[in-house]
Amino acid sequence: MSEFIKRLQERRLNVWEQAKGLLDAAEGEKRELSADEEQTYQRLNADLDKIDERVKEFQEGEQRSKDAEAAFADLLAKPASGQRDEAAQGEAAKVRAWLTGQSGARSYDVRPDSPMPLDVRTLSKLTAGAGANTVPISFYNQLVQHLTENSGVLSTGPTVLRTGTGEQLQVPKTTAHSANAGIVAEAGPLNANEPVFGQVSLDAYKYGFLLQVSHELANDTAVDLLGYLATQAGRALGNGFGAHLVTGTGSSQPNGVLTASTMGVTGGAGAAPTSDNLIDLYHSVIAPYRSGNSVAWLMRDATVAAVRKIKDTTNQYVWQPGLTAGVPDTILGKPLYTDPNMPAVGAAAKSVLFGDFSTYFVRQVEAIRFERSDDYAFNTDLITYRAILRGDGDQVDTTGAIKHYVSA
Repeated sequence: MSEFIKRLQERRLNVWEQAKGLLDAAEGEKRELSADEEQTYQRLNADLDKIDERVKEFQEGEQRSKDAEAAFADLLAKPASGQRDEAAQGEAAKVRAWLTGQSGARSYDVRPDSPMPLDVRTLSKLTAGAGANTVPISFYNQLVQHLTENSGVLSTGPTVLRTGTGEQLQVPKTTAHSANAGIVAEAGPLNANEPVFGQVSLDAYKYGFLLQVSHELANDTAVDLLGYLATQAGRALGNGFGAHLVTGTGSSQPNGVLTASTMGVTGGAGAAPTSDNLIDLYHSVIAPYRSGNSVAWLMRDATVAAVRKIKDTTNQYVWQPGLTAGVPDTILGKPLYTDPNMPAVGAAAKSVLFGDFSTYFVRQVEAIRFERSDDYAFNTDLITYRAILRGDGDQVDTTGAIKHYVSA
């Protein structure tokens, strides 16, 4: 880890200790924070958020530098024969040739590297991390990384189905588990005891946007055009697709994880969750779901700011900062992720989610399609790109794997 990031992490822990000191002092005197203390506390919380942004920007910068070095090394490498074929140029060179129009192709399908043919459906988990820093990240993974960063649901570790084509996909859905087994008399009949299944239909809704750059920018080899395009496309697609993965209605759009969740705990009228509310919500999800690899909390940043003040029954803060860069903070020992599309605390608002997010399925059609046009903005000498993603999402276990806190 970079020494700079280590110093930022130490500073982050120090800021949190200062914030805890204010809260502990007020609690020891059995009073609320004074106006000045509240102002200081909010400033310290803002400092925590700023440090998180600095760490994230620095990590992205280091990764871009590694990617650029790998791309230039690939471009400068010459095979023994002295010939440079398309395969030897690598993905970066192929993408740049398309971006600048040198390839002559109008479209470019961005696909994950896979030895498997595209007509085979694969099941995988999408994690929040960018991967090992020693391995160059492909253009596809750069794009998906930014898409994930702008969607809290994709960060939590849902089950991601990637398919080569976009026809409707039927996925079995668990609606009820088997009942308890009972005592059976000798030679007596066994009672039927089967789980109840349904089906979830995953479609391929189309998300797209236009992006324009100048010819000068596209042809300037000193500019990280690949990184720029991956960042802009990933964020735009993540913002659009990610919003529906949280609050989508399921009618002509994905069925959002918030929409599909079941009620876990009801709190006070328009009130933020208390320590008891969070503990009750935690235990409203049964133990088999709580032990999964994708168990997490999901809420928006403003709700996190309120949760940072909360202590549990043992007088310990339920929110704990991550001890290393890139590791999420935790609540009651489970990772916390934020998504701006989660509702704010308010009357009848479902402001907190907790559960096993691997039971939420995200379907993505294999390729993220890019197309370019020199004619769309001919009078301004701009190259127009459009990016299109097709996907869907739905909860496949409706027995209570993901539950929400709602204010009365």
